[in-house]
Amino acid sequence: MVLTLRWMLLCLLATWLVTPAWADPGLTRDALDRMQETLELRLEEGALRAEDLSPALLVSVQPRYEESSEWFAVRAIEVLQGVLGDGSLRLCEACMAPRSFVEPGRMTYQAGPISLAEVVRLDEQTRGSAPAARSAIWVEEHRSGVAVRIVDLGTGRVLYAQNLDPLLTELKRSRKVYTMTEELERRARGDSLTQAFVDFALFPGQHLSIDWTEQWGKTNSNLSGVTVSLFDPVLGIGASHYRRVEFFNILVGGKLILSLPTAAARSIGDNDVDVIDPLVTAAAVGRIPFGRSNYGVVLSASTNGEVGIGVSLMNITLLPVIP
Repeated sequence: MVLTLRWMLLCLLATWLVTPAWADPGLTRDALDRMQETLELRLEEGALRAEDLSPALLVSVQPRYEESSEWFAVRAIEVLQGVLGDGSLRLCEACMAPRSFVEPGRMTYQAGPISLAEVVRLDEQTRGSAPAARSAIWVEEHRSGVAVRIVDLGTGRVLYAQNLDPLLTELKRSRKVYTMTEELERRARGDSLTQAFVDFALFPGQHLSIDWTEQWGKTNSNLSGVTVSLFDPVLGIGASHYRRVEFFNILVGGKLILSLPTAAARSIGDNDVDVIDPLVTAAAVGRIPFGRSNYGVVLSASTNGEVGIGVSLMNITLLPVIP
């Protein structure tokens, strides 16, 4: 009796936890719009060539949900027709149906996934005097959008394959992973990743400096390098270290700067002489970038009593005003 009761409770819990997958026509329609925009961009930039695609044979248009079955195929055809142009798209209704082939002494019945050879054979049987199809296209609806695959019928080469959703989330995720792969390969090669900063903190105090730092660490969140000060101290050289914070990619850190005039005076004279600035100056620095630009706000405070706010130029080239 106890076991039966437990089994009933488990069944009820499983029924409650398993929620059905509901269709969202809005997601699918937006994903088809992204598909059109993405394919048009690939054609414009040359990643896809019209001469490799047209004429194209639409092998399969497969909706996932009952709510999408009435309109999904029509909308997918509209999108592909808009991308490829009038007269460049053919529909192969026989491609996904059970197929029978009769040859001398042999009859073949095929009901599974269609091969490229069969696609070519069906195109030959139905196109008449029209030119042979160059590519085959598969479009399927999935939970968060659509999946599209385009294959060259002559070579079997995949020309384009992508899962697309309304916000291109998977595309962004793929690019992030690719960037991570590039970064891991860079570390394995031992290549440097150098960042340059020019700080103009002019109000109310003044701090002008140039930093060259090497980005390092497991997540590239540390930047260490050398700094040259042009004010506070007036002329100095030293070391700097920063840490990147996820919040707005803020950099926080500090510098230890040796005053060159004071060091020169002490090397030839009295060891207690300070020329304009003390021998060593410590400065705390924070940088807040403006979005993805090469500019940002810099905040500085030094042991010389100078506190300032101004502009930081990051990874500049040629002139300070050119990013």
